[in-house]
Amino acid sequence: MAVYTCIFKYTRGIDNNYKIFRASYFHARQEKDLYASYPQEYGDLYYYGPVFPLVIAPSSLLPHGWGFLLWELANAIAILWAIHLLPFTVRQKNQLLLLCAIEYANSVFYMQFNPAITAMILLSFILVERGKEQWATLFIVLGFLIKLYPIIGLTFFLFSRNKGKFVLWAAIWAVVLLIAPLILYSPGYMVNSYHQWLAAVHSKVGLNAYFDSPQDICVMGVVRRLTHNINVPNGPFLIAGAFLFLLPLLRFSQYKSFKYRAQVLASALILVVIFSTGAEHPTYIIAVTGVFIWMLIQDKPYTTGNIILLVSVLVLTGLGLTDAFPKFIREPYIAKYSMKAWPVIVIWVKIVYELLFNNFVAENTKIDRQYERLKSKDWLMSIS
Repeated sequence: MAVYTCIFKYTRGIDNNYKIFRASYFHARQEKDLYASYPQEYGDLYYYGPVFPLVIAPSSLLPHGWGFLLWELANAIAILWAIHLLPFTVRQKNQLLLLCAIEYANSVFYMQFNPAITAMILLSFILVERGKEQWATLFIVLGFLIKLYPIIGLTFFLFSRNKGKFVLWAAIWAVVLLIAPLILYSPGYMVNSYHQWLAAVHSKVGLNAYFDSPQDICVMGVVRRLTHNINVPNGPFLIAGAFLFLLPLLRFSQYKSFKYRAQVLASALILVVIFSTGAEHPTYIIAVTGVFIWMLIQDKPYTTGNIILLVSVLVLTGLGLTDAFPKFIREPYIAKYSMKAWPVIVIWVKIVYELLFNNFVAENTKIDRQYERLKSKDWLMSIS
């Protein structure tokens, strides 16, 4: 998919998002305003953090076509690597990859960084499980300083057996990565860029909320579009979402169950998307990965009810905004009412309900027994 998308986009000259990312490196080297408009170079604006030009540097320094290919491959490798490291069987991992394939295609077709963001959240969970907090916190801090979403990885602090180590390394990486842009530019420009980034992100929240926006595919956007009220505020929904996400974490006795912890991971992956006004079509690789992790850790993943949910996610969420649906259905219904988000919201509510009321420890589920068998092996390398 990554290679095909690169060839398809590059040969047709429709690689605007990659141009934005690539140009950020050169703008940083020249100490230009990263968040200004550059209509002669690309459409739209740059919104990632000031550390991102360091991430894109290897790709930017290559000729445009080869750099584009490296960018697409790097995102593919990131999510493949993260899913490979999950304490799942090969069969489960293959199913997860196949189920996520449509949404991955949606993201990579827009040349987005979302597959790597998904990988960062997964890796922060996996590495906490392995007692490697020094690396888990690297992905949390780096991801946050690029695109905010991976900050949800701080939730996994609760599951850490080395909480002091977690806090120490989070602080170390915060300092290191905050000043890392000094590799490319001066202290004054770096500080100013952070201020500009915060201002750009804040202004973008307001820009996302309008009826024809390709973004705002979230709980708030659904309510705004269903009620035809563009003034529906974000605040109450964000508070309610945070409350529902955090409330199950008070069930400390359930922490010993791997299924419980994995379900919190699934909830976290979905939460950061369905409560973000910046959520758009290619962002949903993050949420859908959470959806299918939740499904695959069940004792019976493919019950009738789950198959209905699975099909709704694959069809409505995955294909709803693509040419798989004719324009007369896609635009006046699926896009107009943010229907892409509907199945994922329903599943998140179900996940939260289970986290609140299921007794994961007493159930002694298949995934818990499987985890006990596998955790003594070096499942960071291979599981079969």
